[in-house]
Parts: sequence; structure tokens; C-alpha cells
Amino acid sequence: MAAPLPQPAAPPAAPAPTNDLLKRPLYVFDLPSEILTSLVVRGSGHDPAPTVSPSAEDAGPTEPSKEADPTAGMSCTLCGVKSNTIQEQRLHAKSDVHRFNMKRKIRKQPPVSEAEFEKMMEGLSESISGSDSSSSDDDASSDPLAVLLRKKAVLNATDDKDEDSAPRRHRSPIVWLSSPLLPTAATSLGIYRAIIPNLTEENDIVSLLPKLQTQPTTTAPTTSSPHVFLCMIGGGHFAAAVISIVPKLTKRSGVVEREAVVLAHKTFHRYTTRRKQGGSQAANDAAKGAAHSAGSSLRRYNEAALTADIRAVLSGWKEMLDSSILLFIRATGTNNRRTLFGYDNAVLKSSDPRIRGFPFSTRRATQSELLRCFVELTRVKVSHVDEAALLVASAAQTSASTTSTPAKTPAAKPKLSKEETLQLQHTTTLTTLLRRSKAPAIVTYLNSNKLPFTYYLNPSNHHTPTLLHLAASQSNPMVVLALLTKAPNGNKEPADPLIRNAAGKTAYDLAGDKSTREVFRVARQELGEAMFDWDSMGVGSPLSRKEYDAAVEHEKVAKEAEEKERREKETTRLRNMPDASSSGGSSAAGKGGMSLHEVLGTNAATAAREEATKGLSEEAKRRLERERRARAAEERMKRLSGK
Repeated sequence: MAAPLPQPAAPPAAPAPTNDLLKRPLYVFDLPSEILTSLVVRGSGHDPAPTVSPSAEDAGPTEPSKEADPTAGMSCTLCGVKSNTIQEQRLHAKSDVHRFNMKRKIRKQPPVSEAEFEKMMEGLSESISGSDSSSSDDDASSDPLAVLLRKKAVLNATDDKDEDSAPRRHRSPIVWLSSPLLPTAATSLGIYRAIIPNLTEENDIVSLLPKLQTQPTTTAPTTSSPHVFLCMIGGGHFAAAVISIVPKLTKRSGVVEREAVVLAHKTFHRYTTRRKQGGSQAANDAAKGAAHSAGSSLRRYNEAALTADIRAVLSGWKEMLDSSILLFIRATGTNNRRTLFGYDNAVLKSSDPRIRGFPFSTRRATQSELLRCFVELTRVKVSHVDEAALLVASAAQTSASTTSTPAKTPAAKPKLSKEETLQLQHTTTLTTLLRRSKAPAIVTYLNSNKLPFTYYLNPSNHHTPTLLHLAASQSNPMVVLALLTKAPNGNKEPADPLIRNAAGKTAYDLAGDKSTREVFRVARQELGEAMFDWDSMGVGSPLSRKEYDAAVEHEKVAKEAEEKERREKETTRLRNMPDASSSGGSSAAGKGGMSLHEVLGTNAATAAREEATKGLSEEAKRRLERERRARAAEERMKRLSGK
């Protein structure tokens, strides 16, 4: 399996800045030698992270002038110093005078020359060290090495003061670098810290990158080639892969492209997460105690099986994991980390310095997601940001963060008027009665409080603006029929079924079952055709109350017959089930527990018994329980008589 990698860029024709290097994405482990030898780490204060772009194709090409000075790209415009070689320019960028001028630029002060800088440093060193009366001090001050050490001590002390006075910033996951070969001075290259092994300081990346470069090959790399391990686990999903950092060159449509070679990969998925509730079964057991359902037993078994499968894969890949240069692991949660670390003969150690986290957001653990993450980690980021603008923005952000902002006082709740309070009380009472299906009580309450049957709920709801909408949406036919037909003649109008909610639906449209829709037909029969435009609502033909009651009774009898037949079948099945205590109780006790099949069977039987009693009255449940106990007593008597 292979994945496309950032493709190699054509080498520049001249050392002058050009866009040719950035026409195609750069690969961390196969950088052009021209860029590799000219990279310089940007200061932490010049982090261009906010405007990262994956490629620089949108930057327009700039043609170098034929009459331009070939060393113009290797000059420092800040200090006014020209360098003949790239090495000289790199040394100048690391020099104290360049750093000092950068600080002066932040303070909007003019730069100083190297001679002026020497005088300033000598004056600072004299003021710090005190009088130069002794001859030993004179000798030390004349020593160039001692002067250089004093310079660095002063600069370091200044840096420490600046860092202490300024608020600490979170370290960016990307190290930003610059090069004179880039199109503009505002162009930066970014590399993830996590992809560089043994990186402790930002400046070390320049010396570590050349050691990590690989030579692309036309044949598939083997496990002996440098490779990285990527692993994700969560929600019952597991994905792992070992990917070689040596790219394979392939030719497609006449174009040579790089591809990542997957040396090994494996994915698992098992049902371990509780549906519609989230969280693993182990986490739920730890929080609320062990559940005793068939689903919980299945999830516990799947968790154990998933752990065993993952550890078996890691054991089989032990040699590849031991030789991996980096280990990228995403395992959130205690149970997921226990799966990978801390068990006997564990392949992965949590203290391994090679372990990294993914420095960006990741999705579900799949093979394609691992390949996407590998490409993201190894692709060089390109950013085009003006340093001066960034410095000004950083200073403004720092000053804004240091200024104290007054604490926001919570807004006082608006005081309700007497009328609004009364409407809120009416709505609360009516909705409570509706939930209890108290249709006569609702009619009495509306009449006694002189409220219209077309009552608008307060606070209003866009889905159910009226009491009739709410009753229909909750499939409460008795309340719907009462609101439509129980209004006192001559005094009140019935609830208006033509009112539509914000979505343009009537109460009939919100009816959740057939019985609720049928009562609208009964209301059409009793109220008459002239009362409302029933056809516009989609209400069927008129239906008398006797016909409705007969249909309801017929449906009730059919359901009872079906339920009775189901109970009889279930009772017969339970009677034919072998008694666990007589058939296998002693053997299970001798083995110290029940097998998975027995556990699932027992829980399934329990769930079946609970399902059999669902819908029964309390008296029927007690009668069924007495029958079960009687059968169990008969079985015990038979065993005793057999002895």
C-alpha cells in the first residue's frame, strides 16, 4: 500500500531567490540540498504559524534580474552586511550583533554597526564588572575570548529579563525556518517538531535535518529501512501501521512521483461503546457498577478480545517497533492506554522517548487516516508573512493581554410582569396534565380559568405553539378529542386545528400515530364540515364516535391476543429450558466461573423473561413469577427424591 508524498522540486538555476523550489510540496526526509544547506531558524518571536498554507503554488513566480548582484540574496538588509557564501550568512544570522539589531528593530530603534556594537558591549561589561584597577582584570579584558564571553553573558541576561517580564507563550508544534533561496524574506518553511528525533532546541533542527535525509528508491523498501510506527485506538476502533520514510519513485503519466510505502498495517473494530450513551463498558462499570445485561456482557467480551488482538499485533511487530525511529500514538483514556502499556512483556513502554502524539486533530482510527497523518507530518509547511507586521502584532497582543479587563457582571434576569407570570403558571399546569393524559382535568382547568381552547403556550415553541399541537405531537388522542369537541356550546370556540407552526404544519401533521389521526375524523363528524376546512389539513372522511370506539376496541383485542400468544410461547420455551443449577452448576463451580457462552445465555434468558413480562399488569407478573418458582421447587423435589 502506498500513499502520495510531497513531490520533489526542481533545483534552482541560480542562487538567487526563486519560486521553483516551492512549485511542489517539500518532503522532510528528502529536501533539496540547496535549501538544506541554507536553512536558518527564525526567532521564536517571529512565528508565522497563523497563516500556514500547505503549498506555495499561489505565490506568483519572480524572475531574477540578469543584472542583479549574485550576492544580493546573501546580504543582511537589517545590519547592512554582505556575505560571500551561505556559511558566512548563516554565521552572521547567529551573531550577537544581528540579534541585538533585531531587538532594536522591535523597539523601533535604528540598527548599529558591528564597531558600534563592540563599543557598547565593552561599556556594558565595564559597568558590570566594576573597576579595572588590577592588572589581571586588564589582561582579561584584553583577551578576545573573555570579551566574547562577556558579550554573551550580557545578551543572555537581557534575554532572561525579557522572557521573565513577558508572558510565557505556548510553544508552537512547528519550527519555522528561513532561507535566502526562498522567493521573499517573508517566506518561511515549517517542520513539525514531533517528526524530528532527539530535537531538544529549535536551533538543533538545522544540524539534525541533514542526518535524516534519505535517497528515494525505485524498489519497495524493506523493514530494514528507516521507518516510523503510527497507532490510533478509541471507541472500539484500532489502526496501526509501519511506514518507511524512504520514498518510492513511481512514474505516472510521464511524471515521476514519490510514494510512501506501508511495510505493515492492521485495523480492528469491535462493539465496545454503549449505543446512544457513549463511553466504554469498562468506564461505565467503574462509575456505576457492573451491569448484568446481554449487551454489557457482549461489550466486556469485545473489550477483552480487542485488547488481546492489539497486543498480539504489537508482539508480532516487535522487531519493527524496536527499530522504528519514532512512535506516533493516539490513545486517550485510561483503558486505551492500559491496552498498549503496562502489562506483562509489553512491547511499548510509556517512558520511551521515541513516543510522540499527533500535533493536530485526528479523526476515527482507520488506515486512510494514518496515511493522511503521515503525509501531514512529513510535508513541509510554507507561509508568507511579513516579519515586521508580525512583530507589531505580537507586541500589540502582549500589551493587550497585560492590561486588566474588568470582570463582566452577569446580566440580571428580566423581571416578568404579573400577566406573564400567570401565563407561565397556566402553561406549566396544562403541560403537566397533558403528560398525565388528564383530558377532563384539562377541560375543567380551561373553563375555570376562562382560557381559550386554542391556548398558546408561554414560553412559545416554534414546533408546538398551541396546546393542540403539543397534544398531537405527543400522540395523546383523548386530549386532542377533548380540545376539539368539549368546548361549551355558545361560550367558547373549540381549539383551532388550522393554526400552523413555524414550519407550516398543523396539529394533524404532527400526530404521531393512527389513533391520534383518527380522532380528527371524529371531530369532523361531530363539528360538521362548515366549522373548519378539514380537507386543507388532509383529514380523512368523517368517522362516528361508535365506529372509532369499535376500531379501538378491535385493535386492543388483537394486541391482547397477540400478546397472549407470545406469552404462551415464551412460557413454553422457559419450561423446556434446562435448569442451570441442576445441569451444570457443579461443573461451573469446579471451574471457578462460567464461560462466555453460559454468561451470554444466562443474560439472554434474563432479558427474554423481562421482555415476556413487559406490558403485563402487576397481578399477571406475580402469577407468572409464582409459576416459575413452583417449577423450580418441583425440580428440586425431583432431585431430592432421585438421591
